[in-house]
Amino acid sequence: MNAFRFLGDMTHLFSVIVLLLKIYANKSCSGVSRKTQELYLAVFVARYLDLFTDYISLYNTVMKVVFISTSAAIVWYMRRHPQVRRTYDKDQDTFRHVFLAAAAFVLALIFNDRFTFREICWAFSIYLEAVAILPQLVLLQRSRNVDNLTGQYVLFLGAYRAFYILNWIYRYFTEGHQSRWIPWIAGLVQTGLYADFFYYYFLSWKNNVKLELPA
Repeated sequence: MNAFRFLGDMTHLFSVIVLLLKIYANKSCSGVSRKTQELYLAVFVARYLDLFTDYISLYNTVMKVVFISTSAAIVWYMRRHPQVRRTYDKDQDTFRHVFLAAAAFVLALIFNDRFTFREICWAFSIYLEAVAILPQLVLLQRSRNVDNLTGQYVLFLGAYRAFYILNWIYRYFTEGHQSRWIPWIAGLVQTGLYADFFYYYFLSWKNNVKLELPA
């Protein structure tokens, strides 16, 4: 554990809290991609298969449970809650996320640290997380106008990944130059996907105007 890892975890947690607050308080999921949330649920379930077999620390266990349960809650709200599901932008959220999951699975079968079930699932979760935000970004571009809570949700997600890159760099220089290339490359790809959003978020903040993304 180091400061960058902790800040990454906290910004990730804040992003989930912001999204749950939006859905629960407003009884609306307008502007939120259900497909991105389903991909994140798949990411956490695949990554945390060791939850009931390997104990690392109380902090580690709690964070795993929180991310799986909150992702499941968000998907449930968007699929089952009678008020929330009526606000879902089905016509806008048309990205074929199944293709992303399939591509991540194929990559995990080919590029992994060890050809075991757990390691393939871990690699799958890393590859899938790198692109899971794509349906959300496409939805925001189609709707153009982005409400504050949705914008903050995406901002915190991007910040989480940026802090994790700093965490990997820190660990590389403090843990004997050991690194795992799979999360490094996937993390850089994921951060790159946020670059355009960060640019327009900064412009909206600088000019004190509502965030709008180009079509």
